[in-house]
Amino acid sequence: MPINKVARERIEQLKKEYNRLSKRKESLLAMIDETEIPENVYNSNAIENSTLTLKETEKILLEMEVQRDVSLREVFEAKNLARVVEYIRSKAGDQEINQEKILLLHQMLIGGIDDGIAGRFRQQHEYVRVGSHIAPAPEQVERMAEVALSEYNAELDRYFLDRIAKFHLDFETIHPFCDGNGRIGRVIINYQLRRFGFPGIIIRNKEKAGYYQAFDHFRDTGNTKALGKIIALALIESLHKRNTYLRGENIIKLSEYIRERGLSAPAVTNAARRQTIPAFRERGVWKIGEGYEYGS
Repeated sequence: MPINKVARERIEQLKKEYNRLSKRKESLLAMIDETEIPENVYNSNAIENSTLTLKETEKILLEMEVQRDVSLREVFEAKNLARVVEYIRSKAGDQEINQEKILLLHQMLIGGIDDGIAGRFRQQHEYVRVGSHIAPAPEQVERMAEVALSEYNAELDRYFLDRIAKFHLDFETIHPFCDGNGRIGRVIINYQLRRFGFPGIIIRNKEKAGYYQAFDHFRDTGNTKALGKIIALALIESLHKRNTYLRGENIIKLSEYIRERGLSAPAVTNAARRQTIPAFRERGVWKIGEGYEYGS
């Protein structure tokens, strides 16, 4: 089921504003992207049950000492994923996503952690499962991945977020790698978004339950609507954030905005979650441009 007309119109309007405001402000957009890397890395790894906090992730990426003992694997996972996130930011414009690029991203992610499986699909006798979902047999992986890519590249008349959601659902259902499928899949979403001229998004660990339910819904019904909504909301939030910075607004915490205006905290916070106001999160804290007129 496609993303609804209201969401499409909001994204189109925000994208037009983003295109207009971003002229000659590439350095500002690069700064925003760079500051999001730790948050992106933290959330994607946390979805895969990493124990690192956001603050610990930030320290690791800055080569600072972490207060507690953390596993060497988690340190490498944070550093490698940060490298992949930075790579797609600079390289997504070069070519459309393909099998060669996916394998390269996986090599970058898993290399130095488990070189025996890095940069290759599952092979004979390598089976994986996610919860109750047993992924297809390794003998089917390469063919199914090729089909998913072919469908993604062929459906040019389909709305771009519907294409991205369908590919992500197919990719995670195939689970082509022995490890790193979720993180690579979410990286690919941002690769694809950048190919369409959009900024990247963050799928947050706090929304993990709904994210996983979207896969169950797809496998039961073939419907992509649940994941499409998650991606659309994340994209609207990403555009709200960048447009607010590009306009040069004074940015304050949403809690402060609510207090100063005597507004209902539940109502405004719910509006932020639904993205019906131009609020966005930084390091998990909701913020907004101080000049926004709520209810106008």
